[in-house]
Amino acid sequence: MGYILSDKVRNLEPYEPIQGDYKIRLDANESYLSLTPAIREKIGKLVSQLDFNRYPDPVADELCKTYAAVYGISPDYLTVGDGSDELISILNGCMLQKDDPVLTVSDDFSMYAFYGALSEHPVFVQPKEEDFRLDVDRSLAMIREHGIKMMIFSNPCNPTGRGITREEVRKLVKGTDALIVLDEAYMDFWDQSLLSEIDQYDNLVILKTCSKALGLAGLRVGFAVAGKTLTRALRAVKSPYNVGLMPQTVAAAVLSEPDYLRDCAEKLIAGRKDLQDGLSQLSQQFPAVFQQVYPSVTNFVLICTPFASEIQDALKDCQIAVRKFPGFLRISTGSPEENRILLESLAKILENLPVKEG
Repeated sequence: MGYILSDKVRNLEPYEPIQGDYKIRLDANESYLSLTPAIREKIGKLVSQLDFNRYPDPVADELCKTYAAVYGISPDYLTVGDGSDELISILNGCMLQKDDPVLTVSDDFSMYAFYGALSEHPVFVQPKEEDFRLDVDRSLAMIREHGIKMMIFSNPCNPTGRGITREEVRKLVKGTDALIVLDEAYMDFWDQSLLSEIDQYDNLVILKTCSKALGLAGLRVGFAVAGKTLTRALRAVKSPYNVGLMPQTVAAAVLSEPDYLRDCAEKLIAGRKDLQDGLSQLSQQFPAVFQQVYPSVTNFVLICTPFASEIQDALKDCQIAVRKFPGFLRISTGSPEENRILLESLAKILENLPVKEG
């Protein structure tokens, strides 16, 4: 008798992002900005001096110090991961006992529930309000009712683009002994981070990433920020050499360019505002098609539309990739030129859809 896969993985399908060579990629919330020639030259010199025959620094000390300096925190509170996904997996697999209940919210990043279930935790899901607002009082009630040991959610939220204030997050963290994992992957585009208060709580982990505002999605570098007790535990359970020499070196080099990072964030925020304004104008013109364009504090915009599949397919024919959810489209900001092409293409597509008026 041959080996039989376990029940928890037998019917899993690999994650499959949009495949294909598209001229305009607005589907993955990446930054459209590429590194400057000067920064690339700097990186090239650093990489040429690396000892690739040696293992990387297991705690990524230089990278932690550089990141901490940018964000005004202590490097003692940082654990580096192979992207935030690895850290989410570690939190589920190592910071809880088997069968400890986990709370996620809907709509939110799907990998939270995925890693919770993979680690054999009962996963409870809190529905958001009709406007995609997260009701913190409801969260606390569910934590008490189900004996939740860890709650994980993104703020600002992917895929809605909405956020809750730091006052609401404080209320949540202070209102429970459960571990609160706050994914601030998109907080570089907003001003409600709780990062500066991390040493005040013993039940809070904040996840950060280099993949969005920093424009380093290809490196797969993420951070867990927590007090010293949680950080000591996270560093103990992660793989010893989980982040390679190249990602550590390149990320530290880019993080040491604060003017460049600030400029990137400003351009992405401006692009999202222009994109949202353009989509809102289309919504006014075609209200039965673009039923709602949600306000966003991220680098993308969410649209409610019953024609999500038709519009996505039509945009693909225009060599433009966007992300589809049932009844929704999520569109990342591109460059000013990419946004212009997208909006012009959308106007033509919406004009030719069968329903144009409410």
